[in-house]
Amino acid sequence: MLVNKRIEKMTENREKLLKAARRAFAEYGYAAASMDSLTADAGLTRGALYHNFGDKRGLLAAVVDQIDSEMAKADNAWLGMLAEGAAYMEKALDQEVQRIVLLDGPAVLGDPSQWPSQNRCLQSTKDTIEKLIADGTLKPVDVEAAAMLINGAALNAALWIATSSNPKKVLPKALDAFNTMISGFLRH
Repeated sequence: MLVNKRIEKMTENREKLLKAARRAFAEYGYAAASMDSLTADAGLTRGALYHNFGDKRGLLAAVVDQIDSEMAKADNAWLGMLAEGAAYMEKALDQEVQRIVLLDGPAVLGDPSQWPSQNRCLQSTKDTIEKLIADGTLKPVDVEAAAMLINGAALNAALWIATSSNPKKVLPKALDAFNTMISGFLRH
């Protein structure tokens, strides 16, 4: 019983820190977000942050992972792949996603293609492509190459949108090009 209460408390503390960090990173950016203010906002100590995430960089990685996992899903595999790419690009309009995932994330955490959330997304795309090839929806193509191109296109389009001077104008261009590109994989 005591172990369960302790696990519940640790989970609760982790969620409080993620929520506070997400707010602070979105509002102030990674560099200006104060660990003392962030932990005080969560009602916790720096020790809780270190225990759960190791350091501020680990906390940013967890927030990026949390945001990256909030993607659209669809019942149809082909439409799902289109929807996931579109959702990723559309999230680039969200100030929180722009700052945390697309600007501070790469600056602090390095190459996004090496992030655990991106690797899970890549594996999901590979699985989807394998199914779509097997059911005849897609041309027979190297699964890894296709997944790398599709995920890379969505990520780079999102980065382009987030860093452009007019993201709302860039989004439809990116979506159109992305859909045209991946439609080239379709078996006609």
